[in-house]
Amino acid sequence: MAMTSSKSVVVTGAGSGIGRAVSLALLARGHRVALAGRRTDRLEETVGMAGPDARDRTVVVTADVTDPRQVESLFDAAVAAHGRVDAVFSNAGSWGSPGSVDEISAEQWREAVDLNVNGTFYCAAEAVRRMKSQTPQGGRVINNASISAHVPRPRSVAYTTTKHAITGLTKSIELDGRGYGVRATQIDIGNAATEMTSGISKGAVQADGSKRAEPTFDAAHVGELVAYVVELPLDVTMPWVTIAAAEMPWIARG
Repeated sequence: MAMTSSKSVVVTGAGSGIGRAVSLALLARGHRVALAGRRTDRLEETVGMAGPDARDRTVVVTADVTDPRQVESLFDAAVAAHGRVDAVFSNAGSWGSPGSVDEISAEQWREAVDLNVNGTFYCAAEAVRRMKSQTPQGGRVINNASISAHVPRPRSVAYTTTKHAITGLTKSIELDGRGYGVRATQIDIGNAATEMTSGISKGAVQADGSKRAEPTFDAAHVGELVAYVVELPLDVTMPWVTIAAAEMPWIARG
């Protein structure tokens, strides 16, 4: 279903998983998408999956979001191709190294923070600069957090802490965006079926030390949700939304 008003959206981590699902949903609805990721071949696969009609509404940018210069170039490319930036879906991230606070190294901690927090910050900063200066002003910053922004899994201190940080970042963007038409949304996703979560459907360690398979859900539903948020008028904000597999153990990690 194509939209009557096409939006220009930047999607990071667009070569697989949730980023791919979101890119495909946006392109199916007629939006223009700058697909970013570290592997050009995977990004091109995503474009190919969208079909030939979507090709002229895409720009593929190889970028590492932990490098602010590459993030700046990504947004330059989006503006050059599509005229403006109406939304960014900051999705690039990683589980990081598993372990409790006394088990992971300082290097492993920094790697998780650099990708999950700094990368999201750099994308938000570039997006908001463009949104404030463009005419008409405004846009949406949509951050992929996790239900780990609320409750941790065992031995996930780095991932959990970085996802809690996304909450503070999103709230700050929403507050500081007042008067500029800039809106921020945190999407907390639980057990979308992707390569990254494939092990969860086979067996995940629970808070009591047991291991059991957890339900997952089609990542296409995340794509539709992000498209819905992108299409909201800027006099509406959706600061937080959660989408998760029904019956997964997250309301109380059991």
